[in-house]
Amino acid sequence: MNAHLEHVNITVPDARATADFLSRLLGWHIRWQGASLNNGYSVHVGNADSYLALYTPKAPVAEAHPRYGNAAGLNHVGIVVEDLDAVEARVRAEGIETFNHADYEPGRRFYFDGPDSVEYEMVSYG
Repeated sequence: MNAHLEHVNITVPDARATADFLSRLLGWHIRWQGASLNNGYSVHVGNADSYLALYTPKAPVAEAHPRYGNAAGLNHVGIVVEDLDAVEARVRAEGIETFNHADYEPGRRFYFDGPDSVEYEMVSYG
């Protein structure tokens, strides 16, 4: 069987702002956007093969529970990039601190908390 991940749907405070941030950072594009579930708004941002579905409900978003301690909780989103150093420079240019740098098989990586309270892992295998 040949299977691949198409998308992950994440609730964020402002789907448009997160999509704009990820587009600047990664060169992604908006694949679709519009009204969605329960009078919310969604933006699908990514590339031709996969994307993040970013959902903002009509009501304000509640604070996230601590990561790594809740069933079905989102711990982080891992994204493969070609030039890890260039992406880290773009993250820092956005005024965001990076952390947890590691270099082990199968690749180099770093993490950061996005402006949407989502933790992102950037990894390079090259």
